[in-house]
Amino acid sequence: MSDPVRATAKGRATLTEVAALAGVSVGTASKALNGSGRMRPETRERILAASQALAFRPNQQAQSLHSGRSWTVGLMTTDGIGRFSTPVLLGAEDALGAGRISVLLCDTRGDAIRERHHLLTLMDRRVDGIIVTGRRTDPRPPLSGVHEDVPVVYALSPSTSPEDISVVSDEEGGCRMAVDHLLGSGRTRIAHVTGPAHHAAAADRARWTELALAESGLALATGRAHYGDWSESWGRRAADAVLRAAPDTDAFFCGNDQIARGVTDTLRERGITVPDRVAVVGYDNWDIMALAARPPLTTIDTNLTEIGRIAALHLLDAIDDRPCAGITRVPCRLAVRESA
Repeated sequence: MSDPVRATAKGRATLTEVAALAGVSVGTASKALNGSGRMRPETRERILAASQALAFRPNQQAQSLHSGRSWTVGLMTTDGIGRFSTPVLLGAEDALGAGRISVLLCDTRGDAIRERHHLLTLMDRRVDGIIVTGRRTDPRPPLSGVHEDVPVVYALSPSTSPEDISVVSDEEGGCRMAVDHLLGSGRTRIAHVTGPAHHAAAADRARWTELALAESGLALATGRAHYGDWSESWGRRAADAVLRAAPDTDAFFCGNDQIARGVTDTLRERGITVPDRVAVVGYDNWDIMALAARPPLTTIDTNLTEIGRIAALHLLDAIDDRPCAGITRVPCRLAVRESA
């Protein structure tokens, strides 16, 4: 038998050579490289390693003609800054890359006309599917019009239609995790400072926080959640307001890390030690904020990369005519640092 590695010196590596090097059939190699089929993880990894060793590049035109697929997926986002969409994109690419599927990124900037333009462009490119994401957790209307039978998965910002496929962060689980952590350290006078009341993230996190406290026979330190904006300056002002209304507050659970960093600034200026006298927990695990806070923030990680990965896997299933309509909630995790 000829050496597959030596054979590539004569020209572009073939799928047959990849299969021979991995010790599998051509069909199995093909399924591993296009992300379809069920096989042991070690088999898929061996095939991918063989593909990399041979610098194998599939003939996309031949694949498209054979399968009727373009091997491209569109990712539409309203988050032009990339604070939330970039981790989702990275997670999606991790899942899609194993199948050699390319991702086309479109920024709609939250504009309906721009969204329709990008949707038409993606249809012209004959994408196999679309992932829609954004910078907020508010439900959004489904894409309308021209996408026909192209499957769509909504990540982070769920579709308002129960017939669509949505992948979101488990907000209830994240809030309960934060409250349990604070209660476990002996805190009983917990304040909640968060963003605008009309944002789903702020309203949901306040609701789940109050419910988690009520189940332990407790209420918020000031009797209510404090709504403002998603900024450090609001966190500083809110901390002053909370401490005036409830001087015995021993913990703050904040709706995001920017607010939490502002709270720690006010506590430090007042000579209140964190976490000895007052503990602080943030939300999002935005490392730029969480690590720069003094002290570094304990916070809830919303697992955005995992949301993107699962959204991509759901999209691949839908492309293969195995859609799973409804909402998938991805568990959060607690990132413990020095503030609580």
